Amino acid sequence: MMKNFLKTVARQSLISSALLLGLTATASAAGYPERPITMIVAYGPGGGTDLIARLIAPYIEKNLGNDARIVVTNKAGAGGAIGFTELAKAAPDGYTIGFLNTPNLISIPIERQANYTWRGFDLIGNLVDDPGAFTVNSANPIKDLKDLVTYAKANPGKVTVGSTGVGSDDHLAMLFFERAAGVKMTHVPYKGSAEVRTGLLTGQLVVGAINVGEALQYMQGGASIRMLGQMSLKRTNLAPDTPTFAEQGFQMESASLRGLAAPKGLPADVREKLVKAVALAAVDPGYLKQAALLFAPVRYLAPEAYEKELVSTEKDLLELWKVAPWKE
Repeated sequence: MMKNFLKTVARQSLISSALLLGLTATASAAGYPERPITMIVAYGPGGGTDLIARLIAPYIEKNLGNDARIVVTNKAGAGGAIGFTELAKAAPDGYTIGFLNTPNLISIPIERQANYTWRGFDLIGNLVDDPGAFTVNSANPIKDLKDLVTYAKANPGKVTVGSTGVGSDDHLAMLFFERAAGVKMTHVPYKGSAEVRTGLLTGQLVVGAINVGEALQYMQGGASIRMLGQMSLKRTNLAPDTPTFAEQGFQMESASLRGLAAPKGLPADVREKLVKAVALAAVDPGYLKQAALLFAPVRYLAPEAYEKELVSTEKDLLELWKVAPWKE
């Protein structure tokens, strides 16, 4: 009889514990977030990713509720690998999220040993799709890509090209252009596009491989730079007067997706809350108006569509690596 009594007590205890755990989980999800959320940007302050991060953070806070607070933190270096790694290694509790940038996110693990892969993240949503561009100091006599090729052929290796790191969309664009034009240029990697801009303005660089949206932001801010061409399929509405590379005889397309993710393994309810908050922020009229002022080429992709883009990019880069590895 005592044995049956003990079994009954144990069973009731287990049931009570299960109910308590369920209530705790529900309360936790309902109360999220209960402390500040860190948003990691894998590039330096003042760059395109940094600007969009600081722009959208308040809109995500509003949609999360619970007096949510997001703190943007820059972890720049190694073409983005430092920031991507820190994000991957963080606890999957919803209190660390961050931006993923293509192609760096995918090209770095292909090129060298990395402590992350894009599949090691819970995708939240893509926000920006920014075409690449070649930019020069406004005082530079080079007016278009034809002039650039002429100068590069006359001065082998003297055309310095600044990028946001080895394996970045900027770096790969430079390599594509070298092959297409039959020229040799010198790659100079930086921690972010703001540093590339500085390199152009101080004369350290001949060309800045800067995305269209970033270049337009800097130009609006007074930077004396201009674009030689944009790497989109057709002229973007952001820069209707800048010819594409294809228009100038170079069949090239390049762009960078910038989206949000978290470490793999988020609680389902927390992930759902983050995905919904970002989706709502991405279509908020206030956000879209401010993004337009920053010349940010917005393109929201839900996690499923975002994943398809990354799968496609990975396939293309793996094929490219076989024929034209970009390792320096």
